Amino acid sequence: MTRTLTARPLDPKAFAPFGEVIAAEGPPDRIINAGRCGRFHDRARLDVDGRAGISVFRSESVTLPHAFSLVERHPLGSQAFLPMTQSPFLVIVAPDEGGRPGTPVAFVSAPGQGVNIGRNVWHGVLTPLADPGLFAVVDRCAEGPNLEEYTYDQPWTVVPG
Repeated sequence: MTRTLTARPLDPKAFAPFGEVIAAEGPPDRIINAGRCGRFHDRARLDVDGRAGISVFRSESVTLPHAFSLVERHPLGSQAFLPMTQSPFLVIVAPDEGGRPGTPVAFVSAPGQGVNIGRNVWHGVLTPLADPGLFAVVDRCAEGPNLEEYTYDQPWTVVPG
């Protein structure tokens, strides 16, 4: 039996229980660089134990509908995904229910949006909806384990909204 989720647009308020949407929305907080640049200041909380770093991920794209069973979380730090293209990506998150993921929620990003998934938040693996699936990722790069995976007993299928 397949369970179905409808992907909805990535919205800061709806995503807030899981982390922050990172985007240049509204007026900039500061104008810098001799007036040529708007700074959208401090849009996400970097929350890691140990050293943080910036990595580049390249992931194969998927199409909707998309079936998945695997989610993961990182108990020692948040994880920010910043697309290096204007293509959308799928963001799957789930609330914690007694140490296991509950019913997931699916979002589709708009061009220019990234996310910062909070520490210990269950989430799907990186899921770009177009090639190349190229992302800058800001997360914990310190030694030691920081990954917990969970496989649902029945798959979920994300369909377009």
